[in-house]
Amino acid sequence: MIETLQAAQELAERAARKAGDVARMNFDRVANVIEKDIYGDMVTDVDHEAERIICEAISEVFPNHEIHSEERGHNGKKSDWLWMIDPLDGTNNYGIGLPIFSVSITLIYRSEPVLGVIYEPMVDRLFVASQRKGASCNLTPMHVKSKKEIQKGTIGWIQGHQVQNEENAVRLRQHLDVHFKRVMRLWAPTLQWCMLAKGDIDGIVLYNSEGDDLYSGILMVKEAGAIVIDFEGNEFSGMCSEPYLIACHPDHREYFLNVVREGLSR
Repeated sequence: MIETLQAAQELAERAARKAGDVARMNFDRVANVIEKDIYGDMVTDVDHEAERIICEAISEVFPNHEIHSEERGHNGKKSDWLWMIDPLDGTNNYGIGLPIFSVSITLIYRSEPVLGVIYEPMVDRLFVASQRKGASCNLTPMHVKSKKEIQKGTIGWIQGHQVQNEENAVRLRQHLDVHFKRVMRLWAPTLQWCMLAKGDIDGIVLYNSEGDDLYSGILMVKEAGAIVIDFEGNEFSGMCSEPYLIACHPDHREYFLNVVREGLSR
């Protein structure tokens, strides 16, 4: 397993950089932007090219591994090893010329994330997390930070497309707005996870948003020292099709739980 993970990390880092280079070189030049679902989510030619680069690189080295990628779907293999690929997290940003996007590659072993690689091509930041080995940005170790006055903190909000206008989600989001200094929505969730891991923001509240970009971010913050819990306070592990999560420094667990519970009970 150790050899597999080492080879997987080297592959993922190379593939993420190569796919990210394609996105960076074509940024603000995209002509073909298509709405792919009823929620207005977008796909571009760059998504498909970046995805091809990553999937082919994985299949060449690990031909028997299972792959699920955002545009191609499932590769039809069955394995203990599952790769989850979001070749362009933040396509909506990309399509309107907003330089906030990333490449996300996750390796999952028996339903547990063991490797996460996220590349932010516009600023050349490579984020890597490996199970029980920590998280880093361009080889510099990352650690979540505790804030003395958490109510003055900045947090990230991540919400699934399918629950965009759900009453509980709207109510909770408004409640968070008055209990933190700032609540940000980047529409590139992996970068919010990386910001928490780096200590640049103070927490994340995720409302039913599961996808190919989720587990690289969760592993990133866990390896940087964050807790990831559900809205009931239970530690989150494995995978879930409808996650409702809080991620923060352990010192802030009770504050986040109380705010979320209050927001949902209003």
